[in-house]
Amino acid sequence: MSISLHNRPHGQDGHADQHHEDHDHDHDHHEHEYPFDWNEALRICLVAVAAVAVWFKWWEPYPAVSVIGVIGLVIGGWPIFKEALENLLARRMTMELSMTIAIVAAAAIGEFFTALVITLFVLIAEVLEGLTVGRGRKAIRDLLEFLPREVSVRRAGSIKTVSAEELSVGDVILVSPGGGLPVDGVVVSGHSFTDESRITGESMPVEKTEGSRVYAGAINQSGALEIRAERIGRDTSYGRIIEAVERAERSRAPVQRMADRLAGYLVYFALGAAVLTWLITRDMRSTISVIIVAGACGIAAGTPLAILGGIGRSARLGAIIKGGVHLETLGKVDTVVFDKTGTLTYGRPEVQAVLPVDGVSATALLDAAATAEVRSEHPLGKAILSRVKTEGREVREPEHFGYTPGRGISARLGDATILVGNRAWMADNRIDLPPPRDLGACTEVVIAKDGRLLGTIDIADTIRPEAKRAIAALDAMGVQTVLLTGDNRQVATAVATELGLKNVEAELLPEDKLARLADMVKKGRTVAMVGDGVNDAPALAEASVGVAMGSGTDVAQESSDIVLLGNDLACFVETMKVARRTRAIIWQNFAGTIGIDLVGIALAAFGLLGPLLAAFIHVASELTFILNSARLLPQARRTSFGSPGDASTAGLADVAPAGRH
Repeated sequence: MSISLHNRPHGQDGHADQHHEDHDHDHDHHEHEYPFDWNEALRICLVAVAAVAVWFKWWEPYPAVSVIGVIGLVIGGWPIFKEALENLLARRMTMELSMTIAIVAAAAIGEFFTALVITLFVLIAEVLEGLTVGRGRKAIRDLLEFLPREVSVRRAGSIKTVSAEELSVGDVILVSPGGGLPVDGVVVSGHSFTDESRITGESMPVEKTEGSRVYAGAINQSGALEIRAERIGRDTSYGRIIEAVERAERSRAPVQRMADRLAGYLVYFALGAAVLTWLITRDMRSTISVIIVAGACGIAAGTPLAILGGIGRSARLGAIIKGGVHLETLGKVDTVVFDKTGTLTYGRPEVQAVLPVDGVSATALLDAAATAEVRSEHPLGKAILSRVKTEGREVREPEHFGYTPGRGISARLGDATILVGNRAWMADNRIDLPPPRDLGACTEVVIAKDGRLLGTIDIADTIRPEAKRAIAALDAMGVQTVLLTGDNRQVATAVATELGLKNVEAELLPEDKLARLADMVKKGRTVAMVGDGVNDAPALAEASVGVAMGSGTDVAQESSDIVLLGNDLACFVETMKVARRTRAIIWQNFAGTIGIDLVGIALAAFGLLGPLLAAFIHVASELTFILNSARLLPQARRTSFGSPGDASTAGLADVAPAGRH
């Protein structure tokens, strides 16, 4: 057919010239800018009228030749003949060439009605195929419609309305209730709820206050917001989603190149079978039927359509896949390796328990610790300060601050000396301590004042609430899960136990992670690595598929093949399911096409299949496989691993801190 999604040059290696691909890509958008071509509709009507006229023999001035039939074939078959000639000159074997041979051969033996019906079937199939493929492309263009074209910006003390293309990083943008957000940024004033379902799959509106992050493509639902732009245009999360889906049209996975090669081989096979049929039977009708029945368009068009649908659906789930090859590989993954901090956990230590000794209040314990930690840059100290500020209390500045690396802090407030640190630090300062406890994944911070123990504070990196179910879902899919982390063994083991991870290795340097991954790949495993930090970048690049959290470093995102915009591991599991379904649909198309072609050629060769029925089988099978691939196109909603509308996973996306707790 002439839909250029599958009209790619393929030679021995099946690779297409990049210039040709770009040309095809531009041509596709031009040709299918509208969902229906009235010129094609008129052509179909003329061929149908010609077929009816030939059947009823309305006008046949010449006994051997149907004038109406010839006119109908020239008008209707011209697009097919033209593309067949172009492919022949380019030394490409395509279905257009085999259909041209069948149409001309049928006309040559006086089967003008058969030739017209074949042409009619091909034209109708082409239109239906174009509508199906155009539906996928229209979904990409529709994404752009959600972004406002004009925005209100506060500049030089006044509010101006400017085009979205004129925005700059740092601009303060005003968004009214019901308006779309044009940029990624931070709320500088206002209070509202936003619908972020298009970006993160978050089903519930997310509350936004001063300091909250917002994303292009979201809809402001209630109050007015003023937003400082941090990312604009293609750099926004929404822009990256659109770019990922657009890239899907240009990228060519190995399975697509295999589909192109197979399509060419099936044409050669059909022509060879037709020649053999003629040599044995000398029956032209059987020979023509053999040529007609063989169709590989279902493979050639259905494969890129399936990949387009898979990447588009993944993008709507919140996973940017950087090309069809990565979607294909993800569908084969049998091992998933997780980093811990920032991946299975939020990467932000939080106070888990405040344990004062008798006679000391929890408030006094926290305030003393916060005073000592106020000048500290240590993550544990920041967790204590965050807890005190959340409770609405002021933190007093110490008059003296001293830090001993690996031990703790000594601070003076008035006449009092406050010590905050680990047990070794307290032993150095001769503080009496109770026996050690089982801390699990927590880190213990000990606080003393004037030589007397005040109590302890347990701090831990909070585990993502969807992580346990994500790992359980992967186990149910038969995927092996592994935790590789640089954290200490006690914490790593506690986290792994809580999440149900059986395979865990701790205290690993980046080069150790890399070596473990390389060993897994060397043993024949298809490995997906999920991480977020600079130290994960080498492992992400080494893995069969690298998956970076959207909150991760730029280095990690650049080294990865897939980026999870919402930082949601539930999204990763759903994306793996989409990838597996995509591969299954492609292989269904492969097996179905080969099976139908073999049976059809055999029946036609033995005279059990006439040209008309052969044409019907050809077109019906082609459309069946294209529609099979099109099942991936409808927009998906993220659910709790197959439980539609489960609110337990809605709201877990890390892109909305205000809505997580």
